[in-house]
This record gives sequence, structure tokens and C-alpha cells, in this order.
Amino acid sequence: MSLNSSQAVMYNDTVVRQFSIMAVIWGVVGMLVGVIIAAQLYIPELNLGLPWTSFGRLRPLHTNAVIFAFGGSTLFATSYYVVQRTCQTRLFGGSLASFTFWAWQLVIVAAAVSLPLGFTQGKEYAELEWPIDILIAVVWVSYAIVFFGTIAKRKVKHIYVANWFFGAFIIAVALLHVVNSAAIPADMMKSYSAYAGVQDAMVQWWYGHNAVGFFLTAGFLGIMYYFVPKQVERPVYSYRLSIVHFWALIFTYMWAGPHHLHYTALPDWTQSLGMVFSLILLAPSWGGMINGMMTMSGAWHKLREDPILRFLIVSLSFYGMSTFEGPMMAIKTVNALSHYTDWTVGHVHSGALGWVGLVSMGALYYMIPRLFGQKQMYSIKAIELHFWMATIGIVLYIAAMWIAGVMQGLMWRGVNADGTLTYTFVESVKATYPFYGLRLLGGLLYLGGMVVMLWNVLKTASQGQSVNAPIPPVAAHA
Repeated sequence: MSLNSSQAVMYNDTVVRQFSIMAVIWGVVGMLVGVIIAAQLYIPELNLGLPWTSFGRLRPLHTNAVIFAFGGSTLFATSYYVVQRTCQTRLFGGSLASFTFWAWQLVIVAAAVSLPLGFTQGKEYAELEWPIDILIAVVWVSYAIVFFGTIAKRKVKHIYVANWFFGAFIIAVALLHVVNSAAIPADMMKSYSAYAGVQDAMVQWWYGHNAVGFFLTAGFLGIMYYFVPKQVERPVYSYRLSIVHFWALIFTYMWAGPHHLHYTALPDWTQSLGMVFSLILLAPSWGGMINGMMTMSGAWHKLREDPILRFLIVSLSFYGMSTFEGPMMAIKTVNALSHYTDWTVGHVHSGALGWVGLVSMGALYYMIPRLFGQKQMYSIKAIELHFWMATIGIVLYIAAMWIAGVMQGLMWRGVNADGTLTYTFVESVKATYPFYGLRLLGGLLYLGGMVVMLWNVLKTASQGQSVNAPIPPVAAHA
């Protein structure tokens, strides 16, 4: 058999391996930067008096590293893994998949260099300057060609629901990125937004909330719909519910962005529209969470001995909690208390650490032994340790931020009988200080768990060997 014919019956798992290993490495890097900036808020001297190491420059480095380096690499790895197995065909595009890996790593390195140097557009989750934005667009178009090309040449008629979510995430992120990044270059690393004033803010939060909605939700729901049934060894609870979940979520999420701009110059009707769609969003979000949870029917006992399954199912608990909290915070009267406080930081991290982080870790723990020809990870006890470090870390982190946030909101709105403010801003900062210490402790635990994972992954990879799985006969199930 020639090399080409041998390749024709093997999945392209090389690119999946590359993205999987880098996802874990970038997870450690991104979370380390997060711990550093949490420490800077507790011990301001750690800013070192230098512009490059200041909170204002490291904070966007943290968000970009965790979302796009760790989360993005995980999404590339899982979507390439899942689409091949559910379509029973090799990735489309030959070396184009390899290009997406190396070009995406170049994007990450460019971000890691440019953000500490102060090159930024100042847009949440879209700070990177125009040359890097163009490279992101090129990578994303290549990603779409590989993914949808694989769907087009599938050997089975059915398109599994995980691919619906991955596909929607790829299309929506392309649209969001291109529209929000429209800018007029002034020089090689400086540009000005194509939009002005309140329109710029509205486009930014249409992008910002849908980066959460499609990058951090739809994409990771694709992970959930494949890896939860696989690890439980049960079919998804309701395939019909998964389709209703998909269409309701995809339609509703696009309209929710204005809830980030309550009590601003944005027209009041736009704010109200964002609030209403945010409340509607609760239904499809919980539909997906319930679908994942009910897949466990008859198999709940497996949680006792399967730490990988624990990562996946506890992530769904955080998904349900975060998607209840988000719509509640979008209600204008609640938002009047929560806006600009650390309650928002707690909400973001319950979704990011609890939902995105844990479901990513569960999926990576599932894939990595298979990608390296091993029956299981090098150390199951290390997975157990990681789970408890991550879970306790999350709870400490978000509880500290919830308490601090509600306290801040109440202190800021406290008014004396004569109409003067009861508390100065400095008093609210002083009251918040102990909770920043708790947040730092929670972040250290979560980072420590990620370091344990990196050790476990490297040991598993070093003891195994790179294995490209054979494509089964068309009649077989994915």
C-alpha cells in the first residue's frame, strides 16, 4: 500500500495533537498572567512601576491568552477531532489544517508581544491591532474551508448536532470579527475605528457579548454534545431538544449585547431590547444544560469513579448557573446595582473557569490518551487532584467576587438624609481589599490544577506515541 493510500484511511490527528498540547500549555500561561494581575490588585507594588508589566497592559494579555490561546486551541482541536469521527472522513484541505495551527500560534505570539508594548485598539476581547486582525481573518477563513469541506465530503448523510454548533461558532465569529474590527490604519500598529461614538460602543458590545455567545458558548456546546455522550457511553438525552436548543440559542444570542450598555448614551429602546432578549436566552441555555445533564440518566453512579466525567458534568452545572445569572444581571434594576462592580467579574469567571475551563479539560483528558495510543491518562489520581483544585478554586474566586460586587454596589448607592454619599470611593476599595486576597487564592488553586494537568499530559504523551486512528467502515457509528 502506498503512503497516499495509507493516509486516505487514517484520520488527520496530527493537527489535533498539536492543538491539544498547545491548549494545555497556553492554559498554564494565560492563567499564570491572570494570577499575576490578581496579585497586582492585592499587592500594587507587583506592577513594578513599569509600563509593560502594569495591570492595564497585562489584563488584556490574560483575557486574550485564556480565550483565544487556551479556548481557541481547544476548539480547533475538538472540532477537528469531532468532525472527522462524526463524518467518518479525513480532514479536508490537506496541509491547510496544518496552516491553521501554525498561523494561530503566530497570532497568539503576536498578541503576547504587542499587548504588553501598549499596542491596542482598546476594545474588549478585540484589542489586537489591524495587521494581527487581518491574520486572524485569514486563519478563520482557512478554518472554515477545512471544517465545512470535511462536512461536504462526509461519508454519512447525517450531520451530528455537535457539528451544527461548531459550524455556527465558525460563521458567527468570522462575521463578528470582520465587522467589529473595521478600522482605518494610521501606521503599522495604530488604527482608528470605522465607527464613531455610541455606534462604536454598540458594535463593540454586539461583538463582545457574541464572542461570549459563539466563541465561549456555541463552540463549547459542540464539545459538550460529543464528549458527554461519549464519556457516559449513552446517547444524548434528546436529539430533538438539541436541535431546538441550537436554533433558539443561535437566533436569540445575537440580540443580547446592549445589556452591557445599560444607563449609557445608547438609546433606551436598544437597551430594553437587549434586556428582553437576554431574558429569553435563559430558555435555550437551560434547554442545553438539561439535555446534557439528562444524558446521565441511569449512569449517575459513574461520577463516583470517573473524574473526566466529573469535569464534563460539573461544567454543565456552571453553565446552567452562569446562564441564569447573566439574564438576571441584564434586568435594568439589577444592573443598576451590579454594573461596574466585581459582581460582573464573578459572573464572567463562573462561565469562563466553571463552564469553558472544565469542559475543555474534560474533553482534552478524553482525547489525549487516544491521540497517543494510550488506554488512559498517565495518572488518574492527578486528574482527581486537578478536579478538586479547580472546583475549590472556582468557588473561592466567584464567591469572593459576588460578595465584593454586591457590597460595592450598595456602598456606591448609599445616600445620607441630606443627599450626600454615605461612603467615599476609597472606602469601598478598602472594604473590597480582603476579597481580592480570596480571589488570588482561588486563582492560585485553579492555576495549580492546570500545572498538574500539564505534567499529566506530558507524561502521557512521552509514554505513548503519535497515533492517527483508522477511519472505520461507513456503516459503523462515530
